[in-house]
Amino acid sequence: MSAAQRRSGIGTAGVAVQVLADILAGIIGLWILLYLLHANPANDLVAVLHDAAHWLAGWSYDLFPIDQDWLRVLVNYGIAAVVYLVIGHGLAVRLRS
Repeated sequence: MSAAQRRSGIGTAGVAVQVLADILAGIIGLWILLYLLHANPANDLVAVLHDAAHWLAGWSYDLFPIDQDWLRVLVNYGIAAVVYLVIGHGLAVRLRS
């Protein structure tokens, strides 16, 4: 296997990690948006996105006990989204170098 072929595989892995991080952060971001817009929680799409975001941000959704619901969701879920982006993109850059 040539050096160019190995580098291509490493670059592909970096792109895959970056895309995965973007998707995970996007799911959380979409849930935050739907929550702030008061989307119908009985809707199947809203319920699925809530469950996925809750699972992905399970470690951070009660990190800060904020009284206002909208701010608590924005901050605690937002932290998870930013962490996924920072770690995912950082790892992708590391894989490409």
